[in-house]
Amino acid sequence: MPVTVGPYGQSQPNCFDRVKMGFMMGFAVGMAAGALFGTFSCLRIGMRGRELMGGVGKTMMQSGGTFGTFMAIGMGIRC
Repeated sequence: MPVTVGPYGQSQPNCFDRVKMGFMMGFAVGMAAGALFGTFSCLRIGMRGRELMGGVGKTMMQSGGTFGTFMAIGMGIRC
């Protein structure tokens, strides 16, 4: 199977690289959304200081991992 070459001589990424990039993009978007929603929900229930940082960090990691997984699955389907 010939390797496809882009317009400037670079080769196209393989399927694993696309899935990996989808996960990284989804993780970044999920972290941003988790920061917004996590901050709001933790402040709403009255968290402050170290407890607030832990709650927001946990929410960021959870939403980043979830959204990253779904983006990776979507990119895998497109391969």
